[in-house]
Amino acid sequence: MMISAELGKSLEAYIQQLVETGRYGSKSEVLREGIRLVQDREARLAALDASIARGLTDIEDGRVAPADDVFKRLEDKYRTMAKKPQ
Repeated sequence: MMISAELGKSLEAYIQQLVETGRYGSKSEVLREGIRLVQDREARLAALDASIARGLTDIEDGRVAPADDVFKRLEDKYRTMAKKPQ
C-alpha cells in the first residue's frame, strides 16, 4: 500500500534539503526515520502511562509512604554514599 501525504511547502523544502545535503538518501528515508521517531515516542509515552497507572493503583491500595520519610531515607542514603572513598 502506498501512502500519499501533503506535507506543506516548508516540510517538503526541509526534506528536500536533508536529501540534497546527503543526510538522507531519499525522501522515503526521511519519512521512515520520522515514523520510527514517532513509534519510539509513543512507546515511551505508553510506558509512562503504565507507570502512572501503577502509581495510582498503589495510592488507591494504600501502598504509600509519607514524603518526609522518603526524603529522610534518601538524604541518609546519599550522605552515606558521599562519605565512602572512591
